[in-house]
Amino acid sequence: MASTRISAQLPPDIDPTKAPIAFGRRALPKLNEEIQSPELLTQQRALMALCDLVHDPEKVYQAIQIGFMENLKNLLLHHDSTVRQKTTEIFCIMAMHNVGRQGLIQKGVIPALAELMDDPVDICRKNAHQVFEMMAKLHEGAADILHAGLIPLLMFKLKSELNEIQELILDTLSNCLRVEASEALSSGAITILKEKLTHSSVTIRSKAAQVLLEIGTHPEGKIVVGEVIPVLVSLLEDTDPEVQASATGALMFATIKPQGRFSALGAEAIPPLLKLVAGETSKARLSAIKTLTMLAELPEGRRKLLDHTDTFQQCLNDPCEAVRRAAEIAIRVIKWKP
Repeated sequence: MASTRISAQLPPDIDPTKAPIAFGRRALPKLNEEIQSPELLTQQRALMALCDLVHDPEKVYQAIQIGFMENLKNLLLHHDSTVRQKTTEIFCIMAMHNVGRQGLIQKGVIPALAELMDDPVDICRKNAHQVFEMMAKLHEGAADILHAGLIPLLMFKLKSELNEIQELILDTLSNCLRVEASEALSSGAITILKEKLTHSSVTIRSKAAQVLLEIGTHPEGKIVVGEVIPVLVSLLEDTDPEVQASATGALMFATIKPQGRFSALGAEAIPPLLKLVAGETSKARLSAIKTLTMLAELPEGRRKLLDHTDTFQQCLNDPCEAVRRAAEIAIRVIKWKP
């Protein structure tokens, strides 16, 4: 998929500097009237003026109070792409403020924005996905996305969207699947994410591994994540530290189940995991130690690790207490004799 950056440039016949902005208490009520105007140019200019105003959370609160949300929702399916673009941009700015996020949830904006996931204009789709991504950072927002039934659609769009939008989708999924993963699993998430793990984009590889990590935190996810263990093992030697860290975290959860441990041993996971433990600046060290500890619970894994206890001994002086504690446990498990 092409990685061209999505442009937010307006058509040449639209000059935002010519948008008359009312001042004082009448500013927002006047703009609320103008965005409902039958005159396209009046609508466009009013939306541009509103884009400037909603950077102020107080103006966002006022806009919600006088009924802007419903009128803006109606513009999401407007025939004019500039109107749709500026409307979605306004929602993006509102989503930056807590009062705006609450308003988006209360006024049912998320399901309405889902209508733009097939919009022919790239920037309109990108803006919609930016709203989803920001909303998903809140537990309430993630729950709203889940309740709107958007997870299967997001998984489907992940297969074909522009790289820039795929990154936003993966971030949204990561936060939503922290709450609930069953809908994603029934939508073929593992197959789609497995493909993304080998994507040419470092960012997409890393974010796809992070989504798998979130899936693996759920009981039903631990089993299915095991299907991608060989790919995760290959990513342990990725050139990017973020990819390594995400892949190691996902592998850690995948090896909680016995079948995952056997699969990881079969995929020769121990050598690259030991490299991550020994690495001076490895972000994946803690997850790597915990994964190796689980592999050491298998006789074959313990036998392979007995000659490498010095690697864990070095971690006993690590500045991170969690790493030191994990290393102590690993050494005990490796040296345990039945």
